[in-house]
Amino acid sequence: MKIGLGSDHGGYQLKEKIKKHLEEKGIECIDYGTNSEDSVDYPEFGRKVGEAVVSGECDKGIVCCGTGIGISIAANKVKGVRCALCGDTFSAKMTREHNDSNVLALGQRVTGEGLALEIVDTWIKTDFEGGRHQTRIEKISDIEKDYMK
Repeated sequence: MKIGLGSDHGGYQLKEKIKKHLEEKGIECIDYGTNSEDSVDYPEFGRKVGEAVVSGECDKGIVCCGTGIGISIAANKVKGVRCALCGDTFSAKMTREHNDSNVLALGQRVTGEGLALEIVDTWIKTDFEGGRHQTRIEKISDIEKDYMK
């Protein structure tokens, strides 16, 4: 599995901790930046990770900013991305099982490191259930076809 990582300055420290955590588990990571706590704009990094996932360069992506809100909105503008902002492990499990999310967003200023790593682990290990949920994913794709031409 290959995970794309991205953050702005507000999520930089959490991204670095997630990268170390995943690499210690033997999971390959591609870091799309940022590479410091210098102020940058989150849309650039949400887009880079989203495009890497949709192109197949990465299997999944994880993005971080101060709250996770802005970077999740940016990532979701990439056609084919289903980015979910999660602050608990139940939501992380459900967004994989029911929504087949392919990008996870986290907020460094609102989610502690320990919980964030538990959310990451839950999200990565949970599979999509398919079945009745597949129809819903297809309906999301239909919305993209109508509005993201």
